[in-house]
Amino acid sequence: MKAIRLERDSPDTPPTVSLATVPKPKLIPNHVIVKVRASAIHPSDQMNARGGFPYTTFPRIAGRDWAGVVVEGKPELVGLEVFGTSGNTHAFTTDGFQAEYTLVHEDALAQKPKNLSFVQAATVGVPYTTASIEIEKAGIKKTDTVLVIGSSGAVGSAVVQLAKDTGARVLEASRQNNTDVNTATDPELKVLDELTGGKGVDVIIDTVGSPALVTSALAKLALDGRFVFISAPKTGSTEITIDLRYFYRKDLSLYGVNSLNATTAEMAKRLDGMRGFFDSEFFQGRSNWKTVPLSEAGKVYDNIIKNGDTGKYVVVME
Repeated sequence: MKAIRLERDSPDTPPTVSLATVPKPKLIPNHVIVKVRASAIHPSDQMNARGGFPYTTFPRIAGRDWAGVVVEGKPELVGLEVFGTSGNTHAFTTDGFQAEYTLVHEDALAQKPKNLSFVQAATVGVPYTTASIEIEKAGIKKTDTVLVIGSSGAVGSAVVQLAKDTGARVLEASRQNNTDVNTATDPELKVLDELTGGKGVDVIIDTVGSPALVTSALAKLALDGRFVFISAPKTGSTEITIDLRYFYRKDLSLYGVNSLNATTAEMAKRLDGMRGFFDSEFFQGRSNWKTVPLSEAGKVYDNIIKNGDTGKYVVVME
């Protein structure tokens, strides 16, 4: 079968990305063979192709998110339209999903929502499971006011939608004028004083990871406020300073979230748990994905890595 494969000769050289012919996986107990229909190229897939994850083993088939149809396995599973995401194994220490067929544990399967196409289903795994972990960590209630920093990004947009689904009031922050807070022109987030009547926000979910913005945001938390973040700068300082007296007197909480600590089975449960959300008015799938055939995906990776292409691509299997 055909697959997008990452190869690396040594830790001192970047991986190569190519369309390769590899053996089709064989069925083993408690697993299924899935005919993959689509697999997104997420920022973490790009980072993996650049050699950015030290625990990735090579050679390795790329691709974290996927959607397809079960073609081999228990009779009651064959024919199911399914989707999923990698957790901490697939595309890192086990082959990923940018291939014509893949071997998946039964526990890692989530049933594809009927209103999602295969292409749509192949794009939601990483951003929406990450967002759901953040929502859960923050303990968002319908009485909360929630600020989402980086709301225009894939994970930030997912957080906005899931937070609104709880009934909470959601404020959006980005470097654009069409959000409640423009962090480019208001890096100290002063407008929040007006938007919250000086009370502050109950929850801040940060998908950007700028130390300066984090410092500004922590000062805008209300009593018993919770701050959740998923990112840090790739270069420069990653440190922030916290006033311990201020922090404990306001009963504040600071949480880090790394979705790569989760297993594929845990992620499948999250996706199954969001099936109703994906059918609701709050779900708004992003429309800026471009489909690319598997035969051309290697060239797309090459263009992303060498030329800085910022397009969003979904690999579709011919």
